Amino acid sequence: MKIVVDGFGGDHAPLAVLQGCEMAVKAYGVDLIVTGDEQILRKTAEENGISLDHIELFHAPDVMTMEDEPTAILKEKANCSMAAAFQLVKEGKGDAFVSGGNTGAIVVGATFLLKRMKGVKRAALASIIPTANGRYLLLDCGANVECRPEILTQFGVMGSLYMQKVMQVANPKVGLINIGAEETKGGELQIAALAQMKQAPICFTGNVEARELPKGAVDVAVADGFTGNIVLKLTEGMGSLMSTKLKEIFGGTVGKLAGAMVLGKIKALKKAMDYTETGGAPLLGISSPVIKAHGSSNPKAFMNAIRQARDFTQANLTAEIEGALRSMKAETTE
Repeated sequence: MKIVVDGFGGDHAPLAVLQGCEMAVKAYGVDLIVTGDEQILRKTAEENGISLDHIELFHAPDVMTMEDEPTAILKEKANCSMAAAFQLVKEGKGDAFVSGGNTGAIVVGATFLLKRMKGVKRAALASIIPTANGRYLLLDCGANVECRPEILTQFGVMGSLYMQKVMQVANPKVGLINIGAEETKGGELQIAALAQMKQAPICFTGNVEARELPKGAVDVAVADGFTGNIVLKLTEGMGSLMSTKLKEIFGGTVGKLAGAMVLGKIKALKKAMDYTETGGAPLLGISSPVIKAHGSSNPKAFMNAIRQARDFTQANLTAEIEGALRSMKAETTE
């Protein structure tokens, strides 16, 4: 297996990317290709004592910035590190793609260069989010602002298979995010999607309200990209707020003494809420594994994004999803 990593994708690239790659090689024994300006990559590695053992460098002189239009990856920025990474996977020289770069460009590049899986109508950006007793997969997180009922149903199938095959959750519970649990709640999209998801080969538990998500009500939460992105951003904001409030509570002499008594539990909570432990967001529905790392990823986050790409590839998820969608199509045409 060989994983291709965009060497200049992310706020702290290329240093954090190369450090994360070195950590991944040592921890998981993977072989990597890192794309980008080779001279800069080698200089960064040498100056920071980073071993390039099992890491191949592929020269791509340009960079896809966060300000660039996503479609620029297809023409104006065709020589950038991200485009080169996609091309290597497309040519079969790599098995999976990892980048912390421009989200829109990743969605465009994956859709038009790697292509969607057979039968997939839209690719969905998914995110692993911690809950009171574990974690759930939220999709779509913003790749598709407008969706049709059958698209949401496919999201449910893809999300269920990801949690089952990659995250090792047996019979994952799938819910449709809505403004109420009743079947009559929501707009035309939600009502129609609910009816279709009942017939899908998943453990569908019906509508789920946003307030139930942090409690672990479902393992997979399905929504259109507009709704999903709001849920994601609000969750991130509340997590940041809670972190700030905890620091205030345990500040000062008395707070530090009290904090020392529950230090172990505080560390466990911090680890559970730490996005670097997960790595990144899978883009489900693409013909090859694609992992979107957080833009501010540190070396640990990139290391775990590479682990995620490895697990995605080993699970043979592409074949699993295509098989499930074929079966669904066959049942509807009988």
